Amino acid sequence: MSKRNIILVGFMGTGKTVTGGVLARRTGMKLVDMDSIIEERRGKTIPEIFAQEGEPAFRILERELVNELSARSGLIVSTGGGIVLNPDNIADFEKSGLVVCLTASPDVIFQRVEKDTNRPLLSGDKRAQISALLEKRHPLYVAIVHGINTDNLTDEQTADRILEMYALESRG
Repeated sequence: MSKRNIILVGFMGTGKTVTGGVLARRTGMKLVDMDSIIEERRGKTIPEIFAQEGEPAFRILERELVNELSARSGLIVSTGGGIVLNPDNIADFEKSGLVVCLTASPDVIFQRVEKDTNRPLLSGDKRAQISALLEKRHPLYVAIVHGINTDNLTDEQTADRILEMYALESRG
């Protein structure tokens, strides 16, 4: 029997990629970072894709990759923060594995991404942009069954909680 995937969704700076690394190390499952795959395939950074092709084009690339990854098994998938904008993405991922939404407060997110220049949706006042995007996406994030607030957790602790959920779900 093949292993079900673990799919990490949530806003930027909530710990998807670093927690995914911990999970991959602990489970032996392969970590795939959706943004990295898209960058590699396009030969451009995410900010370049947004600037040259626009967000709608990026979302199409993202959707195609969701279709591809949800057909595979045994993966830890770190998604981009906007994956929730298309409900089909979450529905497809839920068929292939455990979807966990990582959350964090706006202040913690700001601290984590303040110096990151690879965030095309955070131009100008980052704190204001984070608050506005979070407010807009909040209903989409809270609609996901499994959620973990990472504000006061280490990456290891977050991984512990995800593995507990995964074990419970596997027993069904």
